[in-house]
Amino acid sequence: MREVPKEYFDRISWELPGSAIEAESFRRIDSEVSAESRARFSDAEWHIARRLVHTTADFSILDLLRFSGDPIASGRNALRTGALIYTDSNMIKSGLSITKLKQWNPSYTRESILCEVASKAVADLAAKEGITRALAAVKLHRKELEGAIFLCGNAPLALAGLIRMISEGTVRPALIVGMPVGFVNVLESKELLHFLDVPYITLSGRRGGSPLAVATLHAIMEEF
Repeated sequence: MREVPKEYFDRISWELPGSAIEAESFRRIDSEVSAESRARFSDAEWHIARRLVHTTADFSILDLLRFSGDPIASGRNALRTGALIYTDSNMIKSGLSITKLKQWNPSYTRESILCEVASKAVADLAAKEGITRALAAVKLHRKELEGAIFLCGNAPLALAGLIRMISEGTVRPALIVGMPVGFVNVLESKELLHFLDVPYITLSGRRGGSPLAVATLHAIMEEF
């Protein structure tokens, strides 16, 4: 192993606490974003946009981010009532902060976050109909989706399945965070969002992922 020169260690800010690191990160993000890019967002939208840049260290996220139907206000209203949170992946369920959720409604627990993609009922329906578990889970939980916060960061068919139910007039969630990632059905499922009058936040193109869906809801819950 090569000896590391001392000056390399001197470049590290060893004594910064986590809160100071986050604050400095946001300061640097603000300093690197052009006034034109910043002007595209309201203050509330910018808080979410900046959080997503912080999560990815990727400024190109700003060009992909879309808001429709006052989703921040709708999401906050749903949180105040303790609305069910539906997710398409256990990564989202594990990543959401119960502490933050309880600040909006004390009734929130980990069980308030519904993710049934691994359940036997979902597996049985998926096998019977030859569909993905993500789509089967949405079909099985139609009733729970009414007035819910829907977080999709993985499975585009979960998003497409929900939108089909909305278009049929059988369900209306309070908020959709539609950020599936990948190559198959991703672009197509996100394009369906454009036909909705349901509040949503999405990333156009192939970008997405569970961490971004989590970061979006966390940002909605934070003061700005």
